[in-house]
Amino acid sequence: MSGPRPVIRRLAIVGLGLIGSSIVRAVAHHLPEVAVTGWDADAGVRATAAAIGLGKVAETLAGAVNQADLVMLCVPVGAMAGVAETLAPHLSPDTIVSDVGGSKESVLASLRTHLPDAVIVPGHPVAGTEHSGPEAGFATLFHGRWCILTPEPDTPEAAVAAVAGVWQALGARVERMTPAHHDRVLAVTSHVPHLIAYAIVGTASDLEQVTESEVIKYSAGGFRDFTRIAASDPTMWRDVFLNNRTAVLEILQRLQEDVTMLQRAIRWGDGDALFDLFARTRAVRRSIIDQGQDDAAPDFGRRHD
Repeated sequence: MSGPRPVIRRLAIVGLGLIGSSIVRAVAHHLPEVAVTGWDADAGVRATAAAIGLGKVAETLAGAVNQADLVMLCVPVGAMAGVAETLAPHLSPDTIVSDVGGSKESVLASLRTHLPDAVIVPGHPVAGTEHSGPEAGFATLFHGRWCILTPEPDTPEAAVAAVAGVWQALGARVERMTPAHHDRVLAVTSHVPHLIAYAIVGTASDLEQVTESEVIKYSAGGFRDFTRIAASDPTMWRDVFLNNRTAVLEILQRLQEDVTMLQRAIRWGDGDALFDLFARTRAVRRSIIDQGQDDAAPDFGRRHD
């Protein structure tokens, strides 16, 4: 999607965790002409954000969104409805409301319920780390990553272009799709992989006593990478699974069928079936690297000195 430079001059960031604090840092670096005010419901987070110099931090939500051209909701998807309800009396008619949530149908429904007359451009930057909190953010988080926008059909194009322009200025590549399509795609590429990681690490934890701590002691690369994913923010991922349950359950059902096929191949010694699947999945990995979505360096770019 192409668009003009953003017309946003005053930006409010609601939620100063990894994504929110990264937006603050990225805007300061790439869009220094934009005035940013942050706010978080947690007084401790606000104090930390102010202490580390994370720009202007308001003490109230009303103070943060006052005269904002764009309000970016960077809170867990399960908190969107409550924040929108609190925000409603303080929102100017011309203010654009966007978000960074990992599920879009539920978020759009929540925002539309409490902000029926607002201009809403839901969004999802497909970027992050396993860390959380205002100290975890960094300005380059969105460089070369996708940001998916899921506006309603009647959303003013100028508003969509303004939000897209902000993300492009922060280094992201912007795509547009329907909320339902987003939720199905992300269930495959993000949500179910996280669920698998949580399950595997949980199983290993349950087996720790049985294996006399050898699961942790002898963690190989595969398990180690699962633990990185499983270290992600538990509140955020709890809310994602509960709010995208239809798509997640659909993909889980397909996964169960594929795992059954693998069980059968192993049981019957069908090496050809296993090899064909592994060759196909290896090609997927190469495609991800070719599209610049991961590091081609050996061992995922880890340092070994």
